[in-house]
Amino acid sequence: MDSAMVALTAETRSMRMEIAGFQSQISGLDQRVTTVETQVASWTNRDQELHSKLSGLEDRSRRNNICLLGFPEGIEGADILSYLRDTLPKLTDTTFDPPLEFQRVHRLGPKRQDGKGRPHPIIACILHWAGSPTATDSPNARSTSVGHPGNLTLS
Repeated sequence: MDSAMVALTAETRSMRMEIAGFQSQISGLDQRVTTVETQVASWTNRDQELHSKLSGLEDRSRRNNICLLGFPEGIEGADILSYLRDTLPKLTDTTFDPPLEFQRVHRLGPKRQDGKGRPHPIIACILHWAGSPTATDSPNARSTSVGHPGNLTLS
């Protein structure tokens, strides 16, 4: 019976040592998880900050947009940028020297195939304009009519 007790005691000690090893491993893993959670929280805060900055930049970049209304669908042909470079000086009776530089130009919405309904507006972002100040340069100006046969409005 003594040998059985000795064997049982040895087995118990062995299990205690294994449990102690598992506990130290778990403690180490807990520390690593805490570190990872802290990093994730930091990255989440940074992500929110960057998202907020990006939203602000997008909002500010939209302020430089002009909205051109009343141009029939398809009048610009395949190259809307060249069309605007040629048409805007004629409509505003202004010579731009150097010429207008656009960051982007596009129509809102899908192209209408049937030509029915109001035409989609053209949105243009002027990157560089070295011309004289006009109503679109004024921070209080929101809309200026230029008198295009298609009821053009700059806004």
